[in-house]
Amino acid sequence: MKIQKVFYVLILAIVLSCGGSDTPVPAPPTPNPPTAPKTYTDSEILEMVQKDALKYFWDFAESNSKLARERYHTDEPGADASTISTGASGFGMMTLLVGIKNGYIPRAEAVSRLTAALNFLYKAERFHGAWPHWIDGNSGKAKPFSTFDNGGDLVETAFLAQGLICVREYFKNSTDSGEKTLSKKADDLWKDIEWSWYTQGQNVLYWHWSPDYNFQMNHKLQGYDETLITYVLAAASPNYSINKSVYTEGWLRNGTIKSFSSQYGIPVVVNHNGASGTVGPLFFSHYSFLGLDPRGLSDEYVNYGDVTVNHTKIQYHYAVANPKNWLGYNSKNWGLTASYSRNVDGSTGYSAHQPLNDLGVISPTAAISSLPYTPAESMNYLRFLYNENYSRYIGVAGPYDAYSIHYNWVTPRYLGIDQGTISPMIENYKSAFLWNLFMNAPDVKDGLLKLGFHSSRYGF
Repeated sequence: MKIQKVFYVLILAIVLSCGGSDTPVPAPPTPNPPTAPKTYTDSEILEMVQKDALKYFWDFAESNSKLARERYHTDEPGADASTISTGASGFGMMTLLVGIKNGYIPRAEAVSRLTAALNFLYKAERFHGAWPHWIDGNSGKAKPFSTFDNGGDLVETAFLAQGLICVREYFKNSTDSGEKTLSKKADDLWKDIEWSWYTQGQNVLYWHWSPDYNFQMNHKLQGYDETLITYVLAAASPNYSINKSVYTEGWLRNGTIKSFSSQYGIPVVVNHNGASGTVGPLFFSHYSFLGLDPRGLSDEYVNYGDVTVNHTKIQYHYAVANPKNWLGYNSKNWGLTASYSRNVDGSTGYSAHQPLNDLGVISPTAAISSLPYTPAESMNYLRFLYNENYSRYIGVAGPYDAYSIHYNWVTPRYLGIDQGTISPMIENYKSAFLWNLFMNAPDVKDGLLKLGFHSSRYGF
């Protein structure tokens, strides 16, 4: 049976229950967050949450590489202190660009941080150009995600490359020599990824390759899930590009990606992997779309603007309908995605929350990162967090990763991949900043055109 990494719940539960294996290192102080002194305006909330999420990648970055830690626990700050998340590091780069743009962090210091991060990535272990899921922040070597997953991870690499391209585009016209060098380094790293090698000569991309187990995991990337960006970048690569047939047969499944079902009167549009007839976790509509603008974007079978908006609205209506009668689900408190979790028996771990796997746990990143798709519903959720429950659910790096009103439970912990989508997607809602950077990159446009995409917003 093919096992999708998005549902490696048992593996992650074991990792998380065992705690960190690294030697604890000094961490910044973690005082209790103050109670909100007043009712914040919507603009104040948006700025606060962006600044809060930035802290994860600025104050709590992995100390040697300056890349994103896999996790940060306020109750166990030394846990996995040297474990770098490749995908979250790409999201973190985009978060830092938002911080520079909005004046939240000093530009020169941010450039220095990004330069250190890219220099580390240049020396880190790679597998046909792809980085592993986890990297040791001290040695730069792969840290196994699972027994067979100890080599190249093409999807995590795609999330990182999305950030690299945005860094390249942001600084490419700078007159500052350090910034020009940074842009060139980002370009070199992205161009070295051997996307076509991960097809095994077939018309589909494969997620993993291991120097010890080869392609034994045998995980094909087939839509719809979080991996669309992998195909777009594979087609956009100037050195290791894939043919359109790889996309058509792999991601689109020769058209069978289309769904004709609906939920709450809303068309599902595409078949969500692991969620027959309904929708999957909301990260499916976040991870590929920090840079890739879904609005008016379509290929020969799918309009991705419809997919992402409908996905989010279905999840919202699911929470309002609350078929499992969880305490606290309503129009202000909604959003299911992969995060830390609590089980009925009181045990904790990790789970990919969705309507078919609803454990009564809300993950703040789900509704917040959906702000471009459901602005009214997501803003209502943010008011619920920042104006009504600040002292309960907001910590030193923004909203905690997960909570359950039903069980009166909250985890005082963060995951990089969850915090990483928050500020970029808020900024895309406000100004389309990262969408414009990424979509106007010449090689990205070439890749999209090669795959048969059309965009009403970007003129192709």
